[in-house]
Amino acid sequence: MGFVRVCSLGEVPADQALAVTAGDLEVAIARDGDEVFAIQDLCSHAEVALSEGEVAECQIECWLHGSRFDLRTGKPTGLPATEPVSTFPIEVRGDDVYVDITETLNGVEPS
Repeated sequence: MGFVRVCSLGEVPADQALAVTAGDLEVAIARDGDEVFAIQDLCSHAEVALSEGEVAECQIECWLHGSRFDLRTGKPTGLPATEPVSTFPIEVRGDDVYVDITETLNGVEPS
């Protein structure tokens, strides 16, 4: 499968996330300042969409219980979550955002 286009950069709000589908996987494309990240759109604690949460300081916060995850590593940075979520390679080509879900950056298999 490799890299697939999931959205345009303009669709991703500054300091927020956008829910997209890559293959058969839901992914949150998060923008923190000038950086863009791809993280599985599923909180490992409550199994709700992370894309509905807030993005700040290279973290995304789950809207339901406040769990936070590092956008680079997928590791939880705030309870109640204790398990990481998958992060994926991402490329911005011009105004297009591409994600590769065939491999994870952090070795955590998508659920």
